[in-house]
Amino acid sequence: MLYALHEAAYYASSPLREAARVARDFWGSPLNPAANTDLGRRMHAGADLFSNVTRRYGKPAWNIDTIKVGQVDVRVRPTVVWESPWARLIQFDRDMADMRRAGKFSLDPAVLIVAPLSGHYATLLRGTVEAFLPDHAVFIVDWVNAREVSMLEGRFDFHDYIDHIIQMLAVLGPRPNVVAVCQPGPPVLAAAALMAQDNHPSRPASMTFMGSPIDARLSPTVTNNLAEEKPFAWFQSNMIYTVPPPYVGAGRRVYPGFVQLASFMSMNAEKHREAHRRYFSHLVSGDGDSADKHLEFYDEYLSVLDLTEEFYLQTIDIVFQQHLLPKGELEHRGRLVRPDLITDIGLMTVEGENDDISGIGQTQAAHGLTPNLPAEMKTDYVQPGVGHYGVFNGRRFREEIYPRVRSFIRKSDPNFPDEV
Repeated sequence: MLYALHEAAYYASSPLREAARVARDFWGSPLNPAANTDLGRRMHAGADLFSNVTRRYGKPAWNIDTIKVGQVDVRVRPTVVWESPWARLIQFDRDMADMRRAGKFSLDPAVLIVAPLSGHYATLLRGTVEAFLPDHAVFIVDWVNAREVSMLEGRFDFHDYIDHIIQMLAVLGPRPNVVAVCQPGPPVLAAAALMAQDNHPSRPASMTFMGSPIDARLSPTVTNNLAEEKPFAWFQSNMIYTVPPPYVGAGRRVYPGFVQLASFMSMNAEKHREAHRRYFSHLVSGDGDSADKHLEFYDEYLSVLDLTEEFYLQTIDIVFQQHLLPKGELEHRGRLVRPDLITDIGLMTVEGENDDISGIGQTQAAHGLTPNLPAEMKTDYVQPGVGHYGVFNGRRFREEIYPRVRSFIRKSDPNFPDEV
């Protein structure tokens, strides 16, 4: 019912939203003699703010057309190289003629970046992709919005997620590298363990976990406490809703993205209110650059997708309530998942000092789960002064975290034995 009410509220506000757009265009028009008055700027700012707050945010574009490799602009083209109803594997093809002009004459390590399936689109990792591209052949998992998947396609659960990771690593060829950002940590570690047990030719050469809840019992955050304090039946009754028409997935039971977004925003409600107050002030004062930065951030932050009921509830149960992976009790398709059998996959964990989503120690727990992996193949790094988002994006990620990850991947990848 909530999903239908949410849609009804959106459509009911359409006349007000359209009126706000007309007012914004009127007061912002250079032909309006009152546009540059204090009243005109305030009317324009108010109408623009209302229009942006109430509009629908679709899936953002990647907008990665070129990257800098040294002093050379290298053209980039996203290409889908594998897909299922639930995900697309995107390769960011770099123009090889441009790469040669930049002095790159050899292949780079293949890296699969596993984006979180926790409410936001994979484009949230745009900055992560851009950082990796100059030095790696980059692939990313682009998850599909569950409301856009027909009921005829069946279910998608935690174990299907693990299967998807294994299949996509196989597409990359022998011994690729995998980087799991936040939520994917447990299923990616499970996939690596199963591939190691099978001596799979495409088992990762290295795995890097960034702000991942490998063991959510450690340094619990507000999010972890909520997952533990509420009984499983509460999540079934209060977080799952039916997709209404006219969406392709009408009838599918999902955890809606707008519910997740409301949870995220409530954790820092005053921060978001202040950001919008500043946006209004920037518009009134004519500070277009600051206003554009605000829009760029919220265009991404407010774009959300739905998760299937079974995937969301199994994640709550397996990762945040029963803690099956760190307890050695996770089974996949009748097989016990054993990270202790990993012996030749490099392991790096990255955490943020101020992470309020995955507390310090939750990601580091991966080291304790892989006792047979030689110490020289393990690396742990805690970045001072960053929160959850800063672990995989922003200036400190580019300047302090990424160089360490790049070095670790080069050291771990058997296809590049002479690289440092």
